[in-house]
Formats: sequence, structure tokens, C-alpha cells
Amino acid sequence: MLIRTNNAGFDHSSSSDITPQHLYVSRRDLLKFGAAGGTALAAGGAWAQAAKSDGTQPISTVRSTVPGAISMETPTSFQDASTYNNYYEFGLDKSDPARYAHTLQTRPWTVRVEGLVNKPKTFDIEELLKLSAQEERIYRLRCVEGWSMVIPWVGYSLSKLLAQVEPQGSAKYVEFVTLADRKMMPGLNSGVLDWPYTEGLRMDEAMHPLSLLAFGMYGKTLTPQNGAPVRLVLPWKYGFKSAKSIVTIRVVEKQPGTAWNKAARNEYGFYSNVNPDVPHPRWSQATERRIGEGGLFAKRHKTLLFNGYEAQVGQLYAGMDLRKDY
Repeated sequence: MLIRTNNAGFDHSSSSDITPQHLYVSRRDLLKFGAAGGTALAAGGAWAQAAKSDGTQPISTVRSTVPGAISMETPTSFQDASTYNNYYEFGLDKSDPARYAHTLQTRPWTVRVEGLVNKPKTFDIEELLKLSAQEERIYRLRCVEGWSMVIPWVGYSLSKLLAQVEPQGSAKYVEFVTLADRKMMPGLNSGVLDWPYTEGLRMDEAMHPLSLLAFGMYGKTLTPQNGAPVRLVLPWKYGFKSAKSIVTIRVVEKQPGTAWNKAARNEYGFYSNVNPDVPHPRWSQATERRIGEGGLFAKRHKTLLFNGYEAQVGQLYAGMDLRKDY
């Protein structure tokens, strides 16, 4: 598939089907939040009230003004989003992270930003939390396995952090390294991947406003099973690109190796943009199952190119053959 676009990349995409969600806020409540864009949401607001008591802390947020950052689809319930997870460091079953990730210690925590930058620095997590205003962003999430969610994240654009360290002119990629601690992460003994889990982005992808450095979800700090205390969220890419529990960010000149690409190069490409026209070698990517919509036999949704964010990110891949550069 050859992508050509003249779109400036900052128009809102149309939403797909709305997810029924009686366990969460209503669409009317969601629109009410939208009407108050730019104002700080109370720490004990509707998002936080929906989450169960789990040791997380409320985060005061502002509504994001980044084009495309607020999906008008009804969010997945917090219960589903925090108990149906892929985080292989804590086990291979979807329920394993919620069962075992309580062992993850998120304080103290630092993130080292290094490589081809003028100002390399190690940031304490509390410093990162205060580096920029925490924004509420409601993103669609599409897993490569063919299921999807809609999640209200809390964080700010990754570019805010990269600006602090001043990438050099030779910098072309950003590598992300996640925690790999066998004392806290029983899944590391599985050997299913080459630990630590690593991911990477081209520099222009990393600098795109939708690339989110996330510290929370549903108005609270991240749960361990969702990647506490800091993770990536890249809504136009398959979910495994959004590295969890980050400890190092490295700015480099050459394309870095990534965990799933190293494990199965023919199945998981470096870009891994959501694309309904490029099937996984073992299943179609044309449709998806929305978690919370009635289980395996619920009506499937049509998958959208770039997960519905083509208007915002399509220009990043203009002229590329997305069948070859999958």
C-alpha cells in the first residue's frame, strides 16, 4: 500500500462506532467535559471516581488541545482496561499482570535520557510529573491480536521531554528501554523475548504531538499492570509499540532493534502502524473486537488505517510503501 497525502495532518478524524458502556460515564457527561476544554479537572472527578481503590493517586489534568487527542467514543471500563493486559514481564495470560504486577516498585524511579543530545540527564519521576501540564487524552487502543479499547490517558507529548535534552542534528531515532528486574517481574523467566523490552520510533514520530508520555489513566496514576510509573502511548500504532515502565530513552542515529521485531521479524515490523489492509501472517487485521462489548461473539468493528488517526499522522508516511514498511 503506497500512502500519498497532502493533508496537513491536524484535522480531526471521524469517530467509528460508539461503544455501549453502562459502567462508565455517559456520552453526555463526556461532552460536558469537552465543553470545559482547557480548564483543570478536579482530582476527584468523574474519571477518578470510576476507578476502584487500588493504591493509585489522583492527577489534576487539563483537557488536551492537540488535534485528534480526544476521541468521542465512550471509554472502556476501568475494570476491563486494568485487568485485560499484555505485559509479559508479569506473565503470558491477560489476567497475569493484574494478578502479579503488585510486586512492581515504582518509587524511587528515574528515567535516563541520553545519546545524541546536548543535555543528557537523569530525571526523577517526580520531576517528570511536573515537567509539563498533565493532559487528559482519550485515545483508541488497537492490539495486534485483533482487540481494541478506548482509554482516557493522562500525560503530555513526548516532545516536551525531548526538548529538554536538545537532540542533535544527527539524531534520527529514539530508543526506549524498559525495566527488567527478575525480583519484581516473574515473567522474565519465560524467555519469550530478549529482555529488557525495547522499542523505537523515528524522530519525527517521537516528536509528533500525539506521541504521549503517559503517567496515568482514568484521572489517576498508572496501575502497575498498565505500565507504571511512566509509559508511551502511540494511538496510531499497534499496542506493543507503547513501551511500559520506561527506564532509559536513548536518542540514536541508526534504527534500533525492538523486542517483537527481533523475536519475529516477519510478523512485527519496526513501524507497526495499524493497517487493515496488511494482515498478520496468522490472522486478518481487517476487523477488531472491542473489549467490553459482549465477549468473543460480539459484533466486530472495522479497523481503520492508522487506527483512525490518518488525518493527524498520515503525512509522516507520505510516499512510503506500507506493505513493505509495515
